[in-house]
Amino acid sequence: MILHRSLLRTTFAAALLACTAHAAQADQLDDIRKSGKLRVAVAIGIPLFSFTDAAMEPTGSDVETARELARGLGVKLEVVPVTTAARISTLQARRADMTISVMSITEERAKVVDFSVPYAAITIITAAPKDVKIAGYADLAGKRIGLTRATTNDTLTTKEAKGAEIMRYEDDATLITSAVTGQVNIFSATPSTMDEINRRAPGKNFEIKFSQLDSPLGIALNKGEPRLKEWVDRWVAANLESGKLNQIYKKYHGRDMPNVVVKTAQN
Repeated sequence: MILHRSLLRTTFAAALLACTAHAAQADQLDDIRKSGKLRVAVAIGIPLFSFTDAAMEPTGSDVETARELARGLGVKLEVVPVTTAARISTLQARRADMTISVMSITEERAKVVDFSVPYAAITIITAAPKDVKIAGYADLAGKRIGLTRATTNDTLTTKEAKGAEIMRYEDDATLITSAVTGQVNIFSATPSTMDEINRRAPGKNFEIKFSQLDSPLGIALNKGEPRLKEWVDRWVAANLESGKLNQIYKKYHGRDMPNVVVKTAQN
């Protein structure tokens, strides 16, 4: 009986310790404030959204959004550079508190991370030189098309462009280099990526052939963090209403945020 009671006490203590540890881990909002910094995973090298300036400092609409969000929390921003493919795994390994890095809100991703309400949007296009005739996915059959791995571009093009040879690159910077050097002459990306390619190789005359999607972007959070998600959702809603997020978007992209952001956030 004594041994039985001792075992029960030990089991109860272990369970209590596990619950306490889980509660402490789950309260990430308090942890961020106590640490005095917000670690945000960002894939550097995505034109206009996240790139390095002349002083080799991270900048872009996503970086500035992260900076404003950290300011709202009353903490300093720590940018955690990642590859596009590592955006979710870095978050799940808790090497970052959230990801603000051109992440389209998809059902597949929502199975493993939580998303805030949309804070911005990305337009996905297929581009090629002017003399290449492409009007839709059917025209990509038998052709080579470049894109960045583990993106909405990848999922969408893989599904719709039957018969195309898809060249997957680890980040936008490598995709840009590939297009500039002629390894691919058709790619699925964003208008800003196309502009950067044309800037580096103006003679190639890339143009938009067709738009694939206007995709709302969300701030990705680990699951099981309801207080942090609630705070981020309120912050996004408030800054959409005040026009601050549109101001940031317009500063870098030269146009107002697509209507799909406001409409999706209101639903």
